[in-house]
Amino acid sequence: MKRTARLALVLAGLVGLGAALWWWSAAHHQTREELTLYGNIDLRQVNLPFNGNERIAQVLAQEGDSVKRGQVLARLDTSRLAPQVAKAEADVATQQQVVNRLHHGNRPEEIAQARANVDAARADAVNARAQYERLRVLSDNSAGRAVSRQDLDSAKAAVDAAEAKLIVSQKALELELAGPRKEDVAQAEAQLRAEEAQLALLRQQWKDAELFAPLDAVVRSRIVEPGEMASPQKAAFTLAITDPKWVRAYVSETDLGFLREGLKAAITADAFPARSFPGWVGFISPVAEFTPKSVETSELRSSLVYQVRVFVQDPANELRLGMPTTVHLPLAVGNGASNAARRGGS
Repeated sequence: MKRTARLALVLAGLVGLGAALWWWSAAHHQTREELTLYGNIDLRQVNLPFNGNERIAQVLAQEGDSVKRGQVLARLDTSRLAPQVAKAEADVATQQQVVNRLHHGNRPEEIAQARANVDAARADAVNARAQYERLRVLSDNSAGRAVSRQDLDSAKAAVDAAEAKLIVSQKALELELAGPRKEDVAQAEAQLRAEEAQLALLRQQWKDAELFAPLDAVVRSRIVEPGEMASPQKAAFTLAITDPKWVRAYVSETDLGFLREGLKAAITADAFPARSFPGWVGFISPVAEFTPKSVETSELRSSLVYQVRVFVQDPANELRLGMPTTVHLPLAVGNGASNAARRGGS
């Protein structure tokens, strides 16, 4: 009887060992259907300041408002900027007329006046020379008795003055015909560009008095109120960009071979237990890091992992920043193929 009992125990042990070996073999050769990752919803944010220093006149958006690209969120007081813009516009108009006058040159009437001055000066010179010649001939014929030396010298001086005046008039006519100097034109044009640049700067400051949404987003924080002083160093709003939106998750090195960019995923959240959101793997970090404490995994927290971004389609904007989620990645390869994939991926 004892021998029979021992034999039965041995047989039972062998059967149990065979069952255990079968279970272990089946467990290690079964198809792995899904890779599960845990993470949190993440999105981009914009700290939006004014581009100038002025008192805030209006704040037009509240926390939680959905804003569109180009929508005005706030305005600055422009009561001191308006007269500066008006003065700059007047300065540009004035300098533009100066440049136009230089480009057009002298008027025909001014040139005609210069010609007339030349003719008058020439006539005076001819008359002065004739008077001098008559006095000189008379003085020569009378041996200096008919004309005094003083009158002769005065006539000669009159000739010299008339001829000098003629030269001055001729040069004035040449200047009228030549027009303005190219250096004067260049200086006037440079001054005009400086006035236009100042006007452009003031107009840009006028435009910057309105704070526009740079893209479609949701107002997360309203930081300023009317009456405060705006500053480029101080954000007026914090905007949350709802598209794109992704799950920041982490994968261990042993599962890294299962992943690739573009792999489809399903994302679930405790807030929506009966729903899943479609997504895809968009980024796999090339650098390993220690698992963040905020990530709940079944492995040791000190193990090295790789960050993964799984982009989510959430057109209704239901997933919130920081919301814990679960990423389900369907796999269609067996364990042996997975090992080969991991070896190839590494």
